[in-house]
Amino acid sequence: MELQNRREFGKKMLGTTLNYFLLESLFTSQAFASSVRPVATHWAKQLTEICNDLKLQKIPPVLWQQQVEKLFNQIELPELLKFIDFETLTRGFDYPDLGVNTRMVKFPKLDGLPEKTVFIRKIFGMKKGRAIIPHGHSNMSSAHLVLKGEFALKHYDKVAEEDKYLLIKPTIEKTAGVGSSSSVSDEKNNIHWFIANTETAFTFDVIMVDLGGKAYDIHNIDIAAGEKAGNGLIRAAKLDVETALKKYGKQHH
Repeated sequence: MELQNRREFGKKMLGTTLNYFLLESLFTSQAFASSVRPVATHWAKQLTEICNDLKLQKIPPVLWQQQVEKLFNQIELPELLKFIDFETLTRGFDYPDLGVNTRMVKFPKLDGLPEKTVFIRKIFGMKKGRAIIPHGHSNMSSAHLVLKGEFALKHYDKVAEEDKYLLIKPTIEKTAGVGSSSSVSDEKNNIHWFIANTETAFTFDVIMVDLGGKAYDIHNIDIAAGEKAGNGLIRAAKLDVETALKKYGKQHH
């Protein structure tokens, strides 16, 4: 009888505990959805519409860049961090010794937001001195917002593509702090290169691939060893990922 009573008591306690956590989870979820609803209606919906327009070729890539960066500048950073649940995403984050690590971002389920979108959402994180290695894109556009830390950021236009080289021209060189944004497309600032200046650094990225019905591609390039080609142009050799990471994934002093 004593053993049976203990079992019954244990079942009741387990049920009470589970109910408590279920209720707490439900309450937290509802409170979270309520707190981010203004963000979802004013910001995430607009982002979805802009990306749909680019995918359907209703707007050119340069206009998409302008509009997404404008949205990045409009949203308050604490709201965005809460909306994407940045704290959970970065808990136990694995910082590689070379280059960068990523995690997919999920938007909360809110009215008017589709579960599947035409754009990819990620955060990119790295340690000091590590880099998103210099690379260019084809049939792809992306926008990047600094969420934490600071980067040395460089951009280049892709003027022409050869078999083993890209012909590029410098366009932007700046220090990108929290709240700073940038973007790339086939038409403008196609190549970028981020180096973390702080102990850790993160970006939030919106990525569009396979634009114009063509498969996207990424070209890692050797900018440091590039040849001057006149008129401010640089001819930079294409690199495989392993070689590019060894040379650019970590600053060597």
